[in-house]
Order: sequence, then C-alpha cells, then structure tokens
Amino acid sequence: MTDAYDPVSRPVALTVAGSDSGGGAGIQADLKTMTAHGVFGTSAVAATTAQNTQGVTDVHPVPTDHVAAQIAAVREDFDVRAVKTGMLATAETVEAVTAAFSDAAVPLVVDPVMVAATGDRLLAPEAEAAYEELVAAATLVTPNADEAAVLTDREVIDADAAAAAARDLVAAGAEAALVTGGHLPGETVVDVLALSSEADADGQGDAPRTLRIESPRVETRATHGSGCTLSSAVASRLARGEPLRAAVEASVEEMGEALRRGYDVGEGPGAVNPTALDR
Repeated sequence: MTDAYDPVSRPVALTVAGSDSGGGAGIQADLKTMTAHGVFGTSAVAATTAQNTQGVTDVHPVPTDHVAAQIAAVREDFDVRAVKTGMLATAETVEAVTAAFSDAAVPLVVDPVMVAATGDRLLAPEAEAAYEELVAAATLVTPNADEAAVLTDREVIDADAAAAAARDLVAAGAEAALVTGGHLPGETVVDVLALSSEADADGQGDAPRTLRIESPRVETRATHGSGCTLSSAVASRLARGEPLRAAVEASVEEMGEALRRGYDVGEGPGAVNPTALDR
C-alpha cells in the first residue's frame, strides 16, 4: 500500500547571511521566519559565528567564491522571488553580493548587520564603505538607528533624525528605507519608512515621502534576532507578491507578537520568536 504524492507549492526566498550557532538570529532566524510566512527559504552562508545569548566569541567569514557559488546554485535551480541579506562580514563579500544582485529582477531587502544586540561587532570596519553600492541596489534597506548613523554619517537620536537618515538612504539609490526605532528612547517605538517616487504608489511628487509607524514598546531584553526577523518577514511578503509598503507595515505590526512571546532560552536575554508572528 502506498500513499499518493501530494506536494506543496510555495514561493521561494533566499537569505544571504551569517549563521548564529545560538539559533536566535542570522540564517536560523531568517529560515524560521520564512517558514512561518509560508515561504520556502533557501540560504547562502556568508559567515559562521560562535555565539549564544550572552555574546559572540568568534566570527569566521566564508570564502567569497564559496558564497558566490552558493548563490549561483540556488538561483540555477529555484525560482527565487525575493532576496534578503544580513551579516556579510567582509568588504569582499558585500561586493560579491552586490555584483550578484545589482541587476536581478527580484526584490532585494538589505539588512546591514554591523553589530550584534550584545554589542559585539559583526562587520569589519573597512566593509562599511562597501555597503554604498549594495544600498543603491536595494529595494528596501532596514538599518536600526546605529546602523543608519554609520551609513549616512548622521547622528540618529530621535524619529526626526531617523526620517532624515531614511531620506538620505533613498537619495543614495535605495527604492525605500526603513530606519527602525527600537534603539531610540521612548515608550512608543517609531519606525520611519522613506519611499522613493518609484516605490510609492500613492506619492504625489519626486521627493522621498516618509511615513511613521508607531508601536507600543514591549518591555523585554529578548530582542536578539529582531532585525533579522523583521527583514525576513518583509522579504517573505514580497516573495508572496505583496506591495512594498503593505509588506513593511504588516511586518512591523507583527513584530510586537514576536517580541511579546520571545524565547526564554540560555543564560542571556533570549531571542525573538519568529513562529509567533501574526500572519
């Protein structure tokens, strides 16, 4: 006796990022988030890390040609509908990823991972400048306030400064920029989305339009993986064919539940829960 084959068809997304041995961020969080959104996640590992909830003890970049080979292998076999990038570690890897996707006809979400939530650096200082061309190729770039400050050379201390930084990133070539406000003070988290005229279906002019997305702050230290989860949620929604603005707003809204129901694991603060997303 045999059972009939009953396959499931899902849109495919690709994450190019680092591996988190603690499971809370990086490739691991990306794939969990994609699965939670009904998307088949594929991956290219750009670096491995030795880390847990308390910190990062070692970072090992994967050779750039092998990162490129992983990307090529996925793209040759899968109909990739969206790509997101996370921790890329070195300037050479940033440049290789830019070369791979600068002309790709799929949405590209760039999460410019530079520093872990524990404060440990995840990007070589010389790689920061290499992000300029990757940002210019992005459909959406999703820095937190600290990363936006590095990318724009602007002090980002409040929502107004975040809006200015988001506009700078659009002016640098990104179709849209979401500067997340979790690192900024206040009982309300204000994420700022800047949309180019190309990305803003409702816009009335050529200047980037900025929108503020306000959310109650969840009182938790278990924020490890929040940036990875948010950017992967947006990429997943884009892979499903959702419009950019709607994908961003829905992903920001559902992050509240991922934070409220975070994982209490390890001896450190813990991690967000991608499987708790209200999708």
